[in-house]
Amino acid sequence: MAQINTAIMEENKEAQAVPEKTVEYTIDLLISMTVEILARDLHRDTNQVLQDFLLSKTGRGLYDADTKLWCNGPAYIAEIYRDEVKNRK
Repeated sequence: MAQINTAIMEENKEAQAVPEKTVEYTIDLLISMTVEILARDLHRDTNQVLQDFLLSKTGRGLYDADTKLWCNGPAYIAEIYRDEVKNRK
């Protein structure tokens, strides 16, 4: 019985998996939205914020789908980035 339940759980997990392209598009959109928030709040140019963000631990973490950071909203991600920058100093 346990083997059957395990097999069913594996099938459900595969059926619920988010396609890789969808994750990539989601990450790109989240980065765009997060950078807009940061640029507005920091009164900085979006291109410079984007460069800084992509080089940050937070930015790199977004591209690591295993972290599931991409499952959060842009305001949360912006806050994580702000904390990262603050802790660098």
